[in-house]
Amino acid sequence: MTEKEFLIVLNCIPDIGFIRFSNLMKRFGAVEKIFSASKAELEKVDQIGPKVSSAIISCDKDKTLKGEMKLIEKCKVKVISYFDKDYPVNLKDIYDPPIILYVKGELTAEDKYSIGIVGSRRASRYGLQTSERLGYELAARGMAVVSGLARGIDAAGHKGALKAKGRTIAVLGSGLANIYPEEHAGLAEEISRNGAVVSEFPMAMEPYKDNFPRRNRIISGLSLGVVVVEAAKNSGALITTDFALEQGRELFAVPGQARTATAAGTNMLIRQGAKLVESADDVIEELGDVIKGHMKTERPEEPEHIPEGLGRQEEDVFVRLSGTPVNIDEIVDGTGLPVAEVMHSLTKLELKGIIAQLPGKSYVRKSL
Repeated sequence: MTEKEFLIVLNCIPDIGFIRFSNLMKRFGAVEKIFSASKAELEKVDQIGPKVSSAIISCDKDKTLKGEMKLIEKCKVKVISYFDKDYPVNLKDIYDPPIILYVKGELTAEDKYSIGIVGSRRASRYGLQTSERLGYELAARGMAVVSGLARGIDAAGHKGALKAKGRTIAVLGSGLANIYPEEHAGLAEEISRNGAVVSEFPMAMEPYKDNFPRRNRIISGLSLGVVVVEAAKNSGALITTDFALEQGRELFAVPGQARTATAAGTNMLIRQGAKLVESADDVIEELGDVIKGHMKTERPEEPEHIPEGLGRQEEDVFVRLSGTPVNIDEIVDGTGLPVAEVMHSLTKLELKGIIAQLPGKSYVRKSL
């Protein structure tokens, strides 16, 4: 086996993170020697007790590697070890970096200019739109957007970066052969073509609850700073902010409406000193000399925000509307649809709460 293959096998053994790995390497000097050591020799290593030593001794190296390599090849995944030159520079500096990174897509040297966007899975429409807009603005200005592929704020941030034709990196709490959540498999595939989907977990790993805090340290570790868009006081997104602070990353938060549950966490962060963010300019200004010379100077146009779940005709009607009242005749002319069909779509959009009818048969988008 090569050194990297031994590392892949070691990474598959539960409870061996970077600290235990470092202790083992200090004692044995080479990865292959870890597997040839006796149980007694292993247990002399700091933090390697009977449970971990037994797991190493009993590991079927060939079978484990064969199973991993089969999935790696099937999913067209690249494996980067902590010792490789292309291991992300930002991530290498944290206290407990991953031993192995499974990568679908490409990580580049330019990804050191990354910003994490995190927040609630149960996000409001305002939160989703804000996350998408920030993802768009940051990517359009040259930053890579890092998030966790989760429902809500994470997915919106990724989508914004993709709309800007910029780079985005999704960090999973499961293996790359087991994309979670399942409905984001298509999004993950698109991200892999415009950045990377990464995980430290073995290929078939299930999305266990305990995996996600570990995932969050990678999101902040890859990033120069983390933006929290929406988060309740006990939100899992705040775990990422704890890691960001421990890792010396900048912390940003989008203010929310007072007494709104999903704003409680972000407003608390601002009171505690997080930089208040309304646009990408706030992030760029705070990072200053760290990103000087890398950022694109032109300000991006704001992307069109189209709510999810609209039918084709509803979408055709919705895009004709704005914050300025539009008369029904203008909508009919713009869409080319019969009046009855336009009226039907307008009624459905009203019922969804995303537009409002004004006197004189005019319509306007609601502030979301």
